[in-house]
Amino acid sequence: MIDRYTTAAMSEIWSEENRFAVMLRVELAACRAWSEEGRIPPEALDDILKKATFSIARIEEEERKVHHDVIAFVTSVAESIGENGRYVHLGLTSSDVLDTASSLMLRDALLTVKKATLELDAAVTEKALRYKRLPCVGRTHGIHAEPMSLGLKFLNWHAELGRDLERVELAISQISWGKISGAVGTYALCPPEIEARVCEFLDLKPAPISNQILQRDRHAGVVGALALLGCGLERMAMEIRHLQRTEVGELYEPFGNAQKGSSAMPHKRNPIKSERVCGMARLLRGYALTAMENVALWHERDISHSSAERVIWPDAFHTIHFMLSDMTGIVRALTVDEKRIADDIELTGGLIYSQRVMLALIDELKLPRETVYKIVQDNAMLTAQGGGKFVELLRKDRRLESLIDETKLTSLFELGFYTRYVDRIFERFGL
Repeated sequence: MIDRYTTAAMSEIWSEENRFAVMLRVELAACRAWSEEGRIPPEALDDILKKATFSIARIEEEERKVHHDVIAFVTSVAESIGENGRYVHLGLTSSDVLDTASSLMLRDALLTVKKATLELDAAVTEKALRYKRLPCVGRTHGIHAEPMSLGLKFLNWHAELGRDLERVELAISQISWGKISGAVGTYALCPPEIEARVCEFLDLKPAPISNQILQRDRHAGVVGALALLGCGLERMAMEIRHLQRTEVGELYEPFGNAQKGSSAMPHKRNPIKSERVCGMARLLRGYALTAMENVALWHERDISHSSAERVIWPDAFHTIHFMLSDMTGIVRALTVDEKRIADDIELTGGLIYSQRVMLALIDELKLPRETVYKIVQDNAMLTAQGGGKFVELLRKDRRLESLIDETKLTSLFELGFYTRYVDRIFERFGL
C-alpha cells in the first residue's frame, strides 16, 4: 500500500503495477456497489473480493491481441476469479475505470508534490530568517539599484511557494472526482447511485456531469499547477546562477569535494544543479501546453488525449519532484559569501543611494525635481566613469555649495535606512 505522503512514492505511484492495482480498486468498488443494490449476490462478491487479482504478463499478452488495455485488464481479473468474474466491469465503460483511477493516482502524486514543496519552503524560510538583516545590493535590470536585505530575497521565494501550495491544493480539490456514468455520461446502464457509492468507497466526489470522460480542464489545471511551481523553482535557480557568476560571487550552490566542473578547466565551479532546474522547468511548460491541448475533444470524447497523458502525467510529476528535491538540497547547502556581499554594496562608489540623495535635496533646496535630478545624475555618471566617490563629488559640486550641510549629506549614505521595515515585512508572514 502506498504511503501517499512520502516523497519517495512517486515512482511507485506511476508504476504499471500500481496503475492496474488502482484500476482494480475501482472495479472492486463497483462490484461492492452493485452487490448493495442486489445485482451481485453476496457470495459472489465475497468470491470476487477474495480472488481478484491481475497478471501484468497476462494483460500484455491479451493486449497484443485485442489492442485494448482495459479489455485485457478485465480479462486478466475475470480469469483470476473464475465463474464470478462475469460480474467484473458490470455496466461500466473503460473510461469509468481509467478516469476514476487516474484521479486517485493524480491525487496521490499531488500530495507527494505538496510534501516536497513544504520541505523546500522550510529550507527557504530558514534562510530568510538567518539572513533577515544582512544588507545586500538589490538589482533591477541586472544593475545595482538600492540596498536591501538578503533575507528578503528568500522571503520573496517563500511567498511564491505559498501561492504554489495554494495552486496544488486547488488542483487536488479539482481532480478528486470520479465518474461512473457510462459510455456517454447518461447512466443508462449504471445508475447514479452506483457512481455515488463507488466514489464514496474511494474517497472521491462524483462528477455532477461528465460525458464518457472527466473533462480535461481538471487535468490541465493539475499540470498547469506543476508548471507554475516549476517556474517558481526556475526563478530561484536563476537568481542563484546570477549570484554565483564570477563578477558577483555572493552565493554558491553546493559543490562536492570530489566534484569537477569542467573536463578542460580544473578551476571551474559551475552552477550545474541550478541550470538543471532551469532546463527542466522548460519541460513542464511544454507538458502544460499539451494538457491544455487535451481539453478540446471530439463530441463526447475521442482518444487523442490518452497517448499524450501516458507520457506527460508521469513525466511531469517525476520532473517536478526531482526539481523540488534538487532545489531543497541547493538551498540547504548554499554558501553565502558575506564579505563579497558587503564589498558589492560598495562596488559603485555610493551610487545605490542616489534616490535618497535626490529626494533629500528636493526637500532641502526647495528646487524643482528635474533640476535636482540633473545635479544628482551628473555626479552619478561621473562616479560611474571612475571620477571619484559619489558623496565626494556631491560635496564638490558648486551647484550644492553651502546649500546642504556636509553632515546631513553624509547621513544619506547609510544602510540601515533601507532595512528599517524588514521586520514589518516578515511579520506579514508570521515570521
